[in-house]
Amino acid sequence: MVKLTSTYEGGLRCQATHGPSGTTLVTDAPVDNHGKGESFSPTDLVATALGACMMTIMGIVADRRGLDLTGMTAETEKLMTAAPPRRIASLKTTITVPLPADHESRPVLEQAALTCPVHKSLHPEIDAAIEFVWTG
Repeated sequence: MVKLTSTYEGGLRCQATHGPSGTTLVTDAPVDNHGKGESFSPTDLVATALGACMMTIMGIVADRRGLDLTGMTAETEKLMTAAPPRRIASLKTTITVPLPADHESRPVLEQAALTCPVHKSLHPEIDAAIEFVWTG
């Protein structure tokens, strides 16, 4: 179990603390939802978590196979619903992998990404399309 503590600082801004490490981050409401947009919004963190989680799981699999995925990137485009209730409508993610498209580990690495805990935790109504680009 990991304890995370968030404190509302006013002005639609929160500070969150990661219990085990003491690391902090700040969230801010986006401009289109009455905020200043000066930091990640809570839903931005969901989008960030998706890409980071997929790359982490791919990294675990790659390490087991002696593969180096340094430089891999994930870009996620988050779209919110236009009609209430406000929620994430889609998280379209492109993962760019620094290995050739015909690499023997491609199927295993792609499957690993699709089984990440964040991806598996998303509500089924969220369009969470994933594209893999192999550049090696």
